[in-house]
Amino acid sequence: MSAGVIYVATGAGYVDLAVQSARSLRLTNPGIAADLFTDNPDATGLELFDRVHRVPVVHPRAKIECMALSRFDRTLFLDADTLVAGDLGDLWGILDRFDLAMAHDVRRASELIREGLMVTTPYAFPQLNSGVVLYRRSAAMARFLADWLSRFHASGLSRDQIVLKDVLWQSDMRFYVLPPEFNLRRVTVLDAWEPLDAEVKIIHSHRLMDHLRYQGAPRITDLASLMLAERLSLAEEWQAVAAPSRASWFAR
Repeated sequence: MSAGVIYVATGAGYVDLAVQSARSLRLTNPGIAADLFTDNPDATGLELFDRVHRVPVVHPRAKIECMALSRFDRTLFLDADTLVAGDLGDLWGILDRFDLAMAHDVRRASELIREGLMVTTPYAFPQLNSGVVLYRRSAAMARFLADWLSRFHASGLSRDQIVLKDVLWQSDMRFYVLPPEFNLRRVTVLDAWEPLDAEVKIIHSHRLMDHLRYQGAPRITDLASLMLAERLSLAEEWQAVAAPSRASWFAR
């Protein structure tokens, strides 16, 4: 039974990010196969990948089409703005019991992450983050991906997680919610974790894309720089809200 990682990246900047992530995968998990789906499979510098495939249709969420095209029986899809920080170990064993596994997204108290398209769900069922997706080849998974893709294109939305939330809520497919260390969106939580709380496996941060999104922004390539940037941002966010906000959690 084959298992491997796939990336989907279009445009030179995002392909470069995927290469950076794949390099971290090779360092921490040297035996795992990794493929890239891209709009320019003949580009130089892609030797790190085992196979390079052409994206069938180029659009900002081409990953949904490409996930269905994975050659592996068991696939881990990773967004380009990720760093693999540890041995993935027996992660694949989750797929002995489930077709699909993802982690909750952050900012779950916001309308952005609570939003669905046609379905209103309880607070305890927020969007799952689609930047780290573990799945197996099965008839149920093929139907799920086709449904997600069809609904996404019909919606006219730019964010795929809104539709994904609806599909998950309405599906009878078995899926598992991964612990946060497999999709660590806020590295500042490491400041609070005790040594035995968890082992960080995959870091996933939009700040790894800052140099592509903001003119003059420095490129972040390592955990130390990412921690510094997020600590500064976290302090600014709390200063921007009313001082009693955090304390109000415990005053009810």
